Amino acid sequence: MTAPIAIIMGSQSDWETMRHAAETLAALGVDCEKRIVSAHRTPDRLFAFAKGAKAAGFKVIIAGAGGAAHLPGMAAALTELPVFGVPVESKALSGVDSLYSIVQMPAGVPVGTLAIGKAGAINAALLAAAVLALNDAPLAGRLAAWRQQQTDAVKERPEGSA
Repeated sequence: MTAPIAIIMGSQSDWETMRHAAETLAALGVDCEKRIVSAHRTPDRLFAFAKGAKAAGFKVIIAGAGGAAHLPGMAAALTELPVFGVPVESKALSGVDSLYSIVQMPAGVPVGTLAIGKAGAINAALLAAAVLALNDAPLAGRLAAWRQQQTDAVKERPEGSA
């Protein structure tokens, strides 16, 4: 069986950001498949993947992209599955270019857009898990426990204060 979540990225260098999505999903016990699918360098691969993603059994796509960041939008244009876009921080414009490219989709081609970089990758994984948890009670429990751990980790007072 295919993993329920696909994590796609435009290049190997995007993995430094997107690995945080994979690690978060692993912590929640959610399988994911990771692929390099460049909108610009491998458009045929992108078309084949996105057109066949639903039939392959994927439920959600997390797409990370830097620079021109066309991957999330193109994937969303080619599939009915939910697509969460993660802007990867770029050297030239610190990921703002990627953010603008992903967030400015035309009406009718939705892409859930997350924060730039690591935080966005983690949150994309959490959103994808939340979508799956709607029909998966054990996952819903693991997700609730993960969130409770986040809450419990916040101290009431700063260390060293009276």
